[in-house]
Amino acid sequence: MNRGFRHAMCNEAWGEMPLRDVCQSLKRIGYAGIEIAPFTLADAPDQVTMSQRREYRDAIVSEGLAFVGLHWLLVSPAGLHVTTRDSALREKSWRHVDALIDLCADLGDGGVMVFGSPKQRATEGLQTPADATKRFTEGLAGVAEHALQRDVAILVEALPSNQCDVITRLADAVAVVNEISSPAVRTMFDTHNAVDETEPHAELLERFFPYIRHVHVNEIDGRHPGAGEYDFRSILDVLWRREYRGWVSLEVFDFEAGAAAIAAESFAHLEREAALLKVDNRF
Repeated sequence: MNRGFRHAMCNEAWGEMPLRDVCQSLKRIGYAGIEIAPFTLADAPDQVTMSQRREYRDAIVSEGLAFVGLHWLLVSPAGLHVTTRDSALREKSWRHVDALIDLCADLGDGGVMVFGSPKQRATEGLQTPADATKRFTEGLAGVAEHALQRDVAILVEALPSNQCDVITRLADAVAVVNEISSPAVRTMFDTHNAVDETEPHAELLERFFPYIRHVHVNEIDGRHPGAGEYDFRSILDVLWRREYRGWVSLEVFDFEAGAAAIAAESFAHLEREAALLKVDNRF
């Protein structure tokens, strides 16, 4: 878009389509960046060779896009858990995050890592949310210096209670960021995952704006922007007024419409919402 927003989309919705072809489609629609779910590349980051990393990076750049970062960090290999009381499994899981930092840095010039992964940080009824948050914070602090050295930002994502019982509000995520106090650890805002927040999302975004490095857009029910009634205009208004320079990245959970249609319809809807802001003389 030409109004200060940089739009990206995650490759997950495109299934097994080669990355270069995904990049071509996104560029043709008007996107500027691509976000990657690492499990679409390999089961584990150490299985992605340096030559493959260069190949993926070249595919992104040569098609005129920028690499945004990674999300869905702990989907594979199966069994990872970063807050478990099992110290050996917890250490293994954080070493996986450490390896993802290098993958993220190798695919682009830095990038963000959106740390959601609800099943891999939940209490599972075996500990209190406070204990799990403490273990999560300690583990994240342990990889923060590596992320800083590789110019990668790890973003603590708040998740709703129907997905996870650890860090369920944006305020909780900000508390973790403040406790770690590293430039490499920030937070992000996801319109779908903010369903449990008690204040209007635009006000929430305004209040915690200094901590937010990334924005995911999707409808509350997981469909793509424009398929429901979410007020994206109010979110874009805050981002514009606060001179946001991060990415507005499309991540959907309902792929029924097909990746190409999802990408095109979402981009068109967000452009229309931004155009209405211009009519309102907010630009």
